[in-house]
Amino acid sequence: MSDTTANGNPAAIAGQAEYPAGRWLIAAVVGLAAFMEVLDISIANVSLSHIAGSLSASQDEATWILTAYLVSNAIVLPISGWLSQVMGRKRFFITSIVAFSIASLACGMAPSLAWLVVFRIIQGAAGGGLQPVSQAVLADSFPPRERGMAFSIYGVAVVFAPAIGPTLGGWITDNVSWHWIFLLNVPVGIVLTILAWLLVHDTAAYEKARKAKMAAGFTVDYIGLALLTLGLGCLQIMLDKGQDDDWFSSTFITTMAVTSGLSLLALVLWEPFQRHPIMDLSLFRYRNFSIANIMMFMLGFVLFGSTLLIPQFVQQVLGYTATLAGLVISPGGFVIVVMMPIVGMLSGRVDARWMVGIGLSLVSISMFHMTGFDLDSSYTQLVLARCLQTLGLAFIFIPVTSIAYVGVPPDKTDQVSAMVNLTRNIGGSVGISLVTTWLARRGQYHHEVLASSVTPYDHQTQALLHQLTQHFMAAGAAFNEARHQAQATIANLVAEQSQLMSFIDDYWILGIVIACLVPLSLLMSSGKEEH
Repeated sequence: MSDTTANGNPAAIAGQAEYPAGRWLIAAVVGLAAFMEVLDISIANVSLSHIAGSLSASQDEATWILTAYLVSNAIVLPISGWLSQVMGRKRFFITSIVAFSIASLACGMAPSLAWLVVFRIIQGAAGGGLQPVSQAVLADSFPPRERGMAFSIYGVAVVFAPAIGPTLGGWITDNVSWHWIFLLNVPVGIVLTILAWLLVHDTAAYEKARKAKMAAGFTVDYIGLALLTLGLGCLQIMLDKGQDDDWFSSTFITTMAVTSGLSLLALVLWEPFQRHPIMDLSLFRYRNFSIANIMMFMLGFVLFGSTLLIPQFVQQVLGYTATLAGLVISPGGFVIVVMMPIVGMLSGRVDARWMVGIGLSLVSISMFHMTGFDLDSSYTQLVLARCLQTLGLAFIFIPVTSIAYVGVPPDKTDQVSAMVNLTRNIGGSVGISLVTTWLARRGQYHHEVLASSVTPYDHQTQALLHQLTQHFMAAGAAFNEARHQAQATIANLVAEQSQLMSFIDDYWILGIVIACLVPLSLLMSSGKEEH
């Protein structure tokens, strides 16, 4: 048994006496709670135009529906461990579900965009506690040898949700109403509240340690809370609005960046000297925890970045409808559903370093494969590439999640869960922001290069112009009209090719970044310390 297990954890010392008999049902409940929360990050993306039209707002104004949720969610995520200790994990978990459900009801009934943004802030804040608390409940409800399988249920929730979100949101909006992408949470939340009240319980060891800490004079780190709120809030706004406002050419974005940087730096300097810090940054002295956070950041980076990139590619370059674009993404989500339990069973039997290395390699190969896409790529090719990518993600999530707890004291479970989930979400925000920026910048570059070669002095251009002019004249157009149509066709070809090349550049960048992480997986623990 590991030093961590023996380090004063009564549950571990007593064998399995502390582990609840209905722990697999608990895993399903907390997994569904996490699924509900993560789903709301992406489910509204495809409905923004409908929401904007319904509430008499512009498309740019409607994007605050997404930003508001992400900002409040990012702020609450890292302090959820602290809130669990103050309120008790079960009480905080149920409170989060109830508040999330009420906020969802308010979002679905919002009379204006302003009210919808306010309710999304509340919804994001309430949901911020669901992911880390769900993960912490799993870590404490299962013995180490079963954690891999338990985390597979959680993994299905947090990885499958963003994959299925746009498809589900589009279907609900097209066939029912955008209001129901929020109202759907209400009956689910009621059921989850009842089940969580009946099934989820704080362990005796956890409750004893929590009460002892409160009795010793628990103090609130108000300065740390203010710095964290300001730093993460400004960071999320900068990432979400940066490309729209042309990044640092905008005074607003520059102000957000400077404020975020200074606040987070002050937080790092302030927290180590606090008796009860909002974020326990001392956890980063554990090698596995630090590497797990890096891996989780990149998992979010690739998962959310590619989930945004692929639908845009098939819609903008290949002309797919929104529904068909969703059907390109969805099969990858089902691969996750199938593979997560398999990887969960392999966890503990196979060296975690090899599993993560294989996963990273598969993701990198899938991104390099996508660089071969062209205007003739078939639906089957697209789906297989996405499935290969999600196959790799399945091999990364569970081992990395399990490794994050190795060597960390048992009373730090809540903090570990909070920070691992925070880094994954920030990685997702950075991924979406960067791939969007790279796409726009590389598109401009390729357009300039291609357009510069399309001149009256280029023989190939003139030959194509003449050929197209003759084609349109044969279709019945006069010479001048045929000439204009031919020039417009060439301009469209330039725009089409430059857009295709910009997507290929994004795939290259993502593939190279992931490939560089493969050696890092060898620095992790083998995972055997848990057993």
